[in-house]
Amino acid sequence: MSSTPSQHAQILKTPAPIRRIGNDAGHHFFGYYNKTVWDRSGRYVLANRMPVMDINPTWDMTAEVGYFDAQQNDQYQVIGQTGAWNWQMGCQLQWLDGVARPQVIYNSKTDDRSGIYPGFGSTIHDLDSGEKRRLPMPVYVVAPDSSYALCIDYSRLYITHETIGYAERQPPAEMPLAPATDGIHRMDLVTGQSQLIVSYHDLRSFHPLPSMDRAIHWVSHLEINPASNRFLLLHRWTERVKDETCFLHRLITVNPDGSDMRLLECSDHPLPQLAADFDPDAVGTYDYEKSEYQISHPLWCDNERVIVWGPHAGQIHYHLYTDRDNGPVQVIGAEVLTENGHMSFSPVNQRWLLSDTYPDAISNKRILFLYDMEQQTRYDLGEFYTDPNIKKENRCDLHPRWSRDGRQVCIDSVHASERQMYIIDLSAIPGI
Repeated sequence: MSSTPSQHAQILKTPAPIRRIGNDAGHHFFGYYNKTVWDRSGRYVLANRMPVMDINPTWDMTAEVGYFDAQQNDQYQVIGQTGAWNWQMGCQLQWLDGVARPQVIYNSKTDDRSGIYPGFGSTIHDLDSGEKRRLPMPVYVVAPDSSYALCIDYSRLYITHETIGYAERQPPAEMPLAPATDGIHRMDLVTGQSQLIVSYHDLRSFHPLPSMDRAIHWVSHLEINPASNRFLLLHRWTERVKDETCFLHRLITVNPDGSDMRLLECSDHPLPQLAADFDPDAVGTYDYEKSEYQISHPLWCDNERVIVWGPHAGQIHYHLYTDRDNGPVQVIGAEVLTENGHMSFSPVNQRWLLSDTYPDAISNKRILFLYDMEQQTRYDLGEFYTDPNIKKENRCDLHPRWSRDGRQVCIDSVHASERQMYIIDLSAIPGI
């Protein structure tokens, strides 16, 4: 993997065949970029369905949970409903790849108010038998071996980062800034038992900074490595939750029991936005995503390396980190990967990096592309328009996701004035 800009780096426009999946009524979406929608056989494609395209979620709104069946002309099959969802991440719907039978897990509401996060839990659904099993906590990410999940408070996220939180009937007026009694929980997927492994107080106390003193703390973008023995997170804090350009960021890795915490990157910086005369309404929908201080969208490349968009040594790029203290950091595609995006490597050949851009300020189009790590060539696969009137909480990012064989990509898009899922065929790309 090259870390040196090359005079040969180039961008090639290579339109790829695209088709909408399914043709039934309703709007379909999956959410995030960090997991595949396809099951192991390639027959089923996970999706949520809603009757509307861009309404702001409220407490009483439910989304259908289901999948498209490739052997039934992509017919959409409903397996459940959930009130625990948002447009960005859906309901954390994902395959349990570590079990033999085709099973999925997704977040759901519960009438049980006695849990750690009252009103929220998760559901495991067996596609063969139709049986459902309830778990007492909502999941953020499931280990690849399906033995455990990492869980956090979506009510805290609803306050600190509304786009990835779950709507509340009556949101808490305030949250404790960095409590020792809450943080990241590890939940056993067989027993449902859980334990707090990293608290917000732990994070606040880890290489503390003055900017943390009066700030509220939270975590996002938790990701577990392929071996299920290490996870990463973004630790974020701010004094002004309503203005995302005031968020401060750190990239941290941890063992699943909370031990051996390592700091890979920190973007603490002065915040002129905290001045009394700053107008948060003047901040554009995507200004936060395009900030030069943003640490964004980290994902494991393998068991030892993490790719992320963020600043390092005074410059912001796609960076590849080695998971150790003061480990090497490589710049990826410095000349042609110049914007924040949702990046992931092919599951079968890490020569190929998949990503996208946020909408251009003039055309309102976002670009889907592949980057060839060997040839340092970017292939622009397509441009997708988004209505500029769609705002943060109900926007539709492409969030590209690989098929398991590395031959197809699935995206969410609103370019046809509907929120739908599309499959892009990569077979014409040389070497794919």
